[in-house]
Amino acid sequence: MMTRPTPTFEQMLAQLNLLANPAGIAAQQRFGIRPARPLGISMPQVRALAKGVRDHPLALQLWQTGIHEARILASLVDDPKLVTLDQMETWVQDFDAWDVCDQVCSNLFDRTVFAVDRAHAWPERQPEYVRRAGFVLMAGLASHRKKEPDETFLQFLPLIVHYSTDSRNFVRKAVNWALRGIGKRNPALRAAAIQTANQILMIDSPTTHWLARDALRELSRPERSTRSPGR
Repeated sequence: MMTRPTPTFEQMLAQLNLLANPAGIAAQQRFGIRPARPLGISMPQVRALAKGVRDHPLALQLWQTGIHEARILASLVDDPKLVTLDQMETWVQDFDAWDVCDQVCSNLFDRTVFAVDRAHAWPERQPEYVRRAGFVLMAGLASHRKKEPDETFLQFLPLIVHYSTDSRNFVRKAVNWALRGIGKRNPALRAAAIQTANQILMIDSPTTHWLARDALRELSRPERSTRSPGR
């Protein structure tokens, strides 16, 4: 990524406030996005602000504002090589909407050296967005880590089975996303993912039946990019 002179924190915050859009907040709410401090800025606008910027201290400052779009922007300008485990643990506890969870995990966290470890650790925690983050990390790793060995993803499958019974919407869709993403990597993992989906289908739960059948439909199609689970 080409870098440009880094705006100051004050300049970035001013630009965010100029783009604030009440209609955008209403649109976010229709998609189940209800963070504590939204500005209603679209993702293309946030990405435009981030273009060419890579600055770890700036990312930390943006996160501390608590502003929804500032936190997504932080995930785009941060340097994954400088992200610490303590930072990841702090940020994941701050997630208050599914989109900030997904953006942070797929823009930043899945590119850190701690990604695989946290993909194992976070699903075991009860808070909805923390558990979701673990499975979004799995999906992000499946998409972005082209040289990651199959064994990494095979070790995720028992977690997918175990937490397939979590009926919370933002969790079950992330579990589904992770399973589909793993299955899209190559024929061997596709076969393992299909076997996992069939194993989940045998669990007596409406949540697991939806999750497994949706994954099987996706994995039975000709190969193409997996879709984000959204809300």
